[in-house]
Amino acid sequence: MSVEKLVAKENEAGAREKLIETASQIMRQGDTIDISFSELSVLSGLNSALVKYYFGNKDGLLEAILERDMDNILVQVGLLIKKDMPPEDKLRHHIGAVIDTYYEFPYLNRLTMRLIRELPPEGARNIADKYLKPLSEAYKTFVGEGIKSGVFRTVDPDLFYSAVTGAADRFFTGKLVWKYCYGREDFDTRMRDAYREQTVDLIMAGILK
Repeated sequence: MSVEKLVAKENEAGAREKLIETASQIMRQGDTIDISFSELSVLSGLNSALVKYYFGNKDGLLEAILERDMDNILVQVGLLIKKDMPPEDKLRHHIGAVIDTYYEFPYLNRLTMRLIRELPPEGARNIADKYLKPLSEAYKTFVGEGIKSGVFRTVDPDLFYSAVTGAADRFFTGKLVWKYCYGREDFDTRMRDAYREQTVDLIMAGILK
């Protein structure tokens, strides 16, 4: 069957979206950013030739996953910025949401860094311009509002952004450390909630006057 016929057959079921979601699940469950086309084909029930048709190559698929995840994050951040909330409540809510996001998509930072390293310079700049710079600007707003109102001490928003995302990413990509150092594999919602509460309290204690 030709690729064109495959596309026509699978379009009704949303083949492109199914490939993206299946690849995302593989990375979540396997704690990896490496995807084999054979595994993707088996788990999605779709012909692997569709990957080339929709995305061009594996990097194209990874970029599509990043676009889906990051577009949603930027929408949520934009909505939060517009809310009429005290700066400290807004930032507390955001930090908690970052931790929840990395629990759901623990591959997110590794995927971003891989694409920035491996894509041509124009591709890396495109990722920075579309996703990383808007998030950095959002932190300038979050932190700046609190500094202006007198509830936050003066901190560098860019460094603060790195500290927050680093705290979230390091915990959920460190599952093997917990397994081999502490004999724990309980990365469930209770662990997430406990980490969220403690981390939000620690970070807020560091920025509040």
